[in-house]
Amino acid sequence: MPDHLWPLPAHTAHAYDADTLRVSSGANLGDPIAQATFCELGDIYRLSSDALARRLMLRPNTDDPALLCIAEGSEIGKPGDAVAVLSVLTLMAPDGDKVETLFVRHDATGAGYALPLSPIAPRTDYTLIASREDMGGIRITDMICTSFAVGTMITLPGGAQRPIEALAPGDEVLTRDHGAQPVRWIGRATMRAIGGFAPIVIAAGTLGNLADLVVSPHHRIFIYQRGRRLGSTAELLVQARYLVDGDRVERREGGFVDYCCLVFDRHEIIYAEGIPAESLMVNEATIRRLPPELADEVRARFPGLSQSQHFGTEAGREMLDDAARRQLLGR
Repeated sequence: MPDHLWPLPAHTAHAYDADTLRVSSGANLGDPIAQATFCELGDIYRLSSDALARRLMLRPNTDDPALLCIAEGSEIGKPGDAVAVLSVLTLMAPDGDKVETLFVRHDATGAGYALPLSPIAPRTDYTLIASREDMGGIRITDMICTSFAVGTMITLPGGAQRPIEALAPGDEVLTRDHGAQPVRWIGRATMRAIGGFAPIVIAAGTLGNLADLVVSPHHRIFIYQRGRRLGSTAELLVQARYLVDGDRVERREGGFVDYCCLVFDRHEIIYAEGIPAESLMVNEATIRRLPPELADEVRARFPGLSQSQHFGTEAGREMLDDAARRQLLGR
């Protein structure tokens, strides 16, 4: 791997004790969440109102990168303890939003934990719609933030475009609000395109993009509304997964996908395939996810560690019904 490319940060998982996420209705009434073998599809889970998310710092095992162990700063266990990922469970919220949840075991104590890869809310019903014990190649680096697929063309200050994987720290990229800005850090990872990790494909021309734009599901696209508005501002930030309409915006399952992310001095809106989208936002929460040797470098490059989110309304699923989605996609 070239010197300017680093693996994506290891994830600081939000772990809930299994006992706090129990079946509120269904065949296993009262049972805590568990590995797939002991779960029944259709059961409804509810997070208790007093459940607390505990910080679980995870990194690949140095002897076997396919395994995980606890890293410094974890609120669970101690550094070096083994953590086994036993199952991937797919929960569906009442609004249809899907939450991929890992069920893991802390080997030293045998305790089980649920690691939702998207936020979950207490006193909300989540229906188990899929479960599997085959990890399908999922690694800790698969729990990513916001990334573009390799091959995405990024606009440079003079209007030329360059594939994201050809960029290096110091190269200048055109930003919407601050003109030419140098890239400070680049992350890259390869993962299996399944479930919540499968990329979202925005077909060429859908938002004025010159070619298909392929991004991770949580990557936010910037949309400026010139007519009737959704939300309180003309500027919207919309996670790509909320734009899926089964026609011009689709989730692409199967195979593998190579993702890259870009960091600047600020949280920027850049141009990917000609349309505006966000860069990776760096703040203290992001830094805590980095291995120590990378955290030191990023702290030196980003004094203050508190990039603020770009101005604009965050458009959640509750705002994006079919009519709103058609409005944003220009139908």
